Amino acid sequence: MPTFDDPQVDAREAAEALRGLAHATITIEDPRAMYEVMGNLLASTRYLAQVTDQLAQNHHRNAARATTDHGDPLAARTLISDAIDALRSASARMDQAEGSLDQASGKAGQIAWKPDDPQHRWVSIVFLQGDEADPVREIIDRRGADAAIAYLAGWDYGEETVSDAMENGYVYDTAPQSAADRLATSGDYALTYSPHLGYVGLSRRIDAPDPDAPASGTTTPPVPEDEPRRGRHRRPALSEGTSSWFRPDAIDEVAENRGLFR
Repeated sequence: MPTFDDPQVDAREAAEALRGLAHATITIEDPRAMYEVMGNLLASTRYLAQVTDQLAQNHHRNAARATTDHGDPLAARTLISDAIDALRSASARMDQAEGSLDQASGKAGQIAWKPDDPQHRWVSIVFLQGDEADPVREIIDRRGADAAIAYLAGWDYGEETVSDAMENGYVYDTAPQSAADRLATSGDYALTYSPHLGYVGLSRRIDAPDPDAPASGTTTPPVPEDEPRRGRHRRPALSEGTSSWFRPDAIDEVAENRGLFR
């Protein structure tokens, strides 16, 4: 954890985290993870530019205390000047790297990755936002994503859910997710949520439908007729021609680009 006041400890932890990242990115199984990695790397580069600039300032600020191992303050001032020049050069190059990473991130954010398993599709179970999503977000914060998935699974009515998704076009090649969303999976379920935009959604993996046969592939038992059913439509219906009420506007374009199955 960062200390925010001990530069030596924080520098060691930053170096260790980057070492771990270098190892973790040797092979990335899910290409969707790359966009988030790039975003965090972009933020890290910005901070590195700030750190190198602040190191230069601190060298200048403490110049009066500098000497060498041989007690030569004049030689130390020359060393300080050279160090400051090198640090400012490093900061400028960090700025250039930030610009390149920002450009790469912008391009990567427009990429929709095809699924690596064409035998399966994903159906939307439920989407909640605003006040409706607050209880689920609290579950995520307090008990974790698995508990939230278990809670939202109460909206899954098995074969009926799949049929409704087929009818309304809420079937996707991959779990619905924008580049800025967080994604957690448990079994056949995928939880998509955004702490910043305040929405949560649950989808379930099914066998790829046969275009010549009725949709099937669910293993979830039907809900008894006398059991009260939870509504899936958790925001007001929109007028014709607007984005679907089943997912936020922020992910409409990404979802459409991911191969909407109709």
